[in-house]
Amino acid sequence: MQKINLLGLDQHAVQVHTSNGNTASSAQDYDLDNHDYISQKLELAFPPSNSKDSLTQMVTSTKKNDIVSQSTLLEKFTNSDILDINTPVADKIVENYLCSENKKPSGHCLDVSKGRFEQAYEDVHGHLLYQDLPDSMATQFYTAKQAYNILYDSASDTNQGWRSLPEKYRGKGNAGAIAYAGMGTLVDSLGIWSGQLRPGALMQVWRHKEDYEKVVRGVNVEKLDSYGHSFIFISYVCNEKNEIIGLKIADQGFQSSNPLIPKNYEVWWAVNLNI
Repeated sequence: MQKINLLGLDQHAVQVHTSNGNTASSAQDYDLDNHDYISQKLELAFPPSNSKDSLTQMVTSTKKNDIVSQSTLLEKFTNSDILDINTPVADKIVENYLCSENKKPSGHCLDVSKGRFEQAYEDVHGHLLYQDLPDSMATQFYTAKQAYNILYDSASDTNQGWRSLPEKYRGKGNAGAIAYAGMGTLVDSLGIWSGQLRPGALMQVWRHKEDYEKVVRGVNVEKLDSYGHSFIFISYVCNEKNEIIGLKIADQGFQSSNPLIPKNYEVWWAVNLNI
């Protein structure tokens, strides 16, 4: 049996959100997110190595998540000697989440992750992040605020407006929008699963790579049967050898009860905040 611990970065070790418009089979209201078939069993199976966003290592575990207490997590996250993080907004996101009495607010995953980020930004800076968006984000079709929101929502379309946004940031949801605003650094799947994430990083994932690629190119989202998810990274889940076997996350309540594992999604993107 492997003992599973939540560890920080010091240890070695994407927004179309629907599928046929179904809702999750839960008593809680998860709006349009369809999470039904996402595995909750802690068994790692990485995507095929010929995938652009695939992983090459193989790790397995059948142990259910044995999560350390929130008080221990908070101590780890606020101990600069352990994580050496100097990103006040990221720290505030995690602090707000851990101190919250409602960690599973239901609703849409995108709205929840966006709200947590924007609330933490306002807590730290005293004003909304929109007034700090650089003018360079604007295009001939969108203001800086519109560009940020459209990228955050992965509001893909076949018109020129979507394609006026840098391809590098399309389809990456919160990660793309925040990186385009100069407020963080993109991290791809290899970086994510090799231990490069910091607590408070925002993440966008896609169940199928082909859906992600369609969104990047531009697609009529109303006709696209796809599945994506938006959430906050809290900590790595490691085994007794300090090997990463999962991610502890904060979302609207569906998947935050169990660690995410690589086979849950084919495409993973994140942004480490620098603010």
